[in-house]
Amino acid sequence: MENILITNDDGIFSEGLVSLAKALEPLGEVWVVAPDRQRNATSRSLTLDSPLRVEQLRPRWFSVTGTPVDCVTLAIKAIMKQKPALIASGINKGANVGIDIAYSGTVSAAIEGACLGINSFAISLAARDNFCFQPAAQFAQRVAHKLLKRKLPPFTVLNINIPDTKGKSISNYRITKQCSGFYNTPIDERTDPRGNKYYWIGQGNLKIVDMEDSDLEAINEGIISITPLYPDLTCYFFIEELKDWEF
Repeated sequence: MENILITNDDGIFSEGLVSLAKALEPLGEVWVVAPDRQRNATSRSLTLDSPLRVEQLRPRWFSVTGTPVDCVTLAIKAIMKQKPALIASGINKGANVGIDIAYSGTVSAAIEGACLGINSFAISLAARDNFCFQPAAQFAQRVAHKLLKRKLPPFTVLNINIPDTKGKSISNYRITKQCSGFYNTPIDERTDPRGNKYYWIGQGNLKIVDMEDSDLEAINEGIISITPLYPDLTCYFFIEELKDWEF
């Protein structure tokens, strides 16, 4: 029986994590290694300035005082008995599309797995409240079943977003690209009782640059989005022009 590693960035007690683990149990021996608390927007951060503590909550379930990428690294190199055949990250509360991907701990955990040569996918539910994870869990099982039989290209990860179906099953999907855009992020400046300034980074508005054939377009149309991602950040189309610049 193959080992399957599950993690997330919403924390070890997230309902989405529990739903994903239950859905994948029929496919292999499930190991859960996840942050001890919410670790949203940690991207590919590794904890280098403090020790990591691991607590076993029950057989093959571990909480870690670190980021999602910490969890994947510890799981593979210190906790699990053998290298997993598959890593599934999620089910995230909220979509991970467009520029969100760059910040997402959920997606970054899957990317870390792909960089270690393991078939990996991230899955998110595009809802804001009243989360019903069952449709996403059902589709995750279908994806996991396929990835246990087929090998993704090196360093490639699947980023999957499920539209909010209010609990109804969904099977229609589209292979998409990442939506292009950026956040206009507000900064809220405040003053504490001692007269010192402090700041809150607010929830910005997404400015769309290109949505055609994208992850965001698919979920807006009520269709599952599957986007293959690759951690190579090189801007290839600019290389030749850049060679002509004089620095």
